[in-house]
Amino acid sequence: MVQALPPTPASLRTTLDASLATPRDPTEIWAARQWQSAMAPSLARFVKDEALRGELLQRVYLEARLANLPPELVLAVIQVESAFRADAVSSAGAVGLMQIMPFWIRELGLPADDLKDPWRNLRYGTTILAHYLAVERSDFTRALARYNGSLGQTWYPERVMRAWQRHWRGPAENGRVTVQR
Repeated sequence: MVQALPPTPASLRTTLDASLATPRDPTEIWAARQWQSAMAPSLARFVKDEALRGELLQRVYLEARLANLPPELVLAVIQVESAFRADAVSSAGAVGLMQIMPFWIRELGLPADDLKDPWRNLRYGTTILAHYLAVERSDFTRALARYNGSLGQTWYPERVMRAWQRHWRGPAENGRVTVQR
């Protein structure tokens, strides 16, 4: 039996609206460029085209910061979810870089939204992950499990955290996970 989805939580719309209202300053632009330079070598094994790699890193950084997420975490999620394939579609129907389920279009977007568009997919994925992180009071394990639909299990958060630690350590990280709130 198919059940109707619950109404969109007001906090999810609030998260999206707050993310879009955040301005960027010159210091943030400089930090983004430094981060992009540091992450480019690790991403090269997944994205061969240098121009696309640079644009992807720029977008990941921007979307992660808008959603108040560590951009390295977003890279780890993308690695685990789609191995950086914008055209990926799972057996469950999840689409794109961050493997977004199509029902999220109805919840967050417009009927014309294309989840295979990597930039739109990033916006959805970071917004959804930020919402789950807020719901779970900054508990990365529970937020990642919710994102994957495996709440109560740790296999998915462990995969993402392993990818984060092995491939996406930022140059300024000191081994602690922090989220600005």
